[in-house]
Amino acid sequence: MDTADGELREFMASVLEVCVCTVEDVPSGEGIRVDLADLPEPVAVFNDAGRFYALSDMCSHAEASLADGWIEDCQVECPLHSARFDLLTGKACSLPAILPVRAYPVTMTDGKVYVSVPTVGGT
Repeated sequence: MDTADGELREFMASVLEVCVCTVEDVPSGEGIRVDLADLPEPVAVFNDAGRFYALSDMCSHAEASLADGWIEDCQVECPLHSARFDLLTGKACSLPAILPVRAYPVTMTDGKVYVSVPTVGGT
């Protein structure tokens, strides 16, 4: 995904907003995987009826991309073993997953989707 590669906005001393995609890149009810150098890990960006969320892309139970999962009731279901995760918090909502995945704050400006990530040591 090269749409917004490198476009960054800094705020506060320890958080960086990374432009990960445009609103049009993620159809309603779907997710995409974004892997940019400015992100600490690959991130799954989801569009749940016009509300955008970002989670660590890797399921905490097994090596599966959550971006390939199914969205329902503000949760994503892992495509491998059907573990469910809350899109807002990353909390594991069903077995076989028991550990959460990282949730990232999301903002949208001018049709672009930004994920807030911690910076190491601030700037």
